Amino acid sequence: MLDFRTTIKDICKERGITQKELADSLNISDISLNKTLRGKYPQLQTLEKIANALNIPISELFEKPKTNGFNCPNCGIKLKLEKD
Repeated sequence: MLDFRTTIKDICKERGITQKELADSLNISDISLNKTLRGKYPQLQTLEKIANALNIPISELFEKPKTNGFNCPNCGIKLKLEKD
């Protein structure tokens, strides 16, 4: 089972946003976000807010990462590479 904490960190890293910036977009402190992510069972509402802030479906927090594409480092939109 994929750890949603790793997924959140990976998505933030791909998009070039810090945990503090994510917390700011959720209107919480980075300390609160950190405590939430370290907790054993975060509330579903919290995970939903995080997914919304990252502009992804909540299910993506628990899916294996897809290797057939890349995300734009600026906006996070999935890019598809095509051969010439």
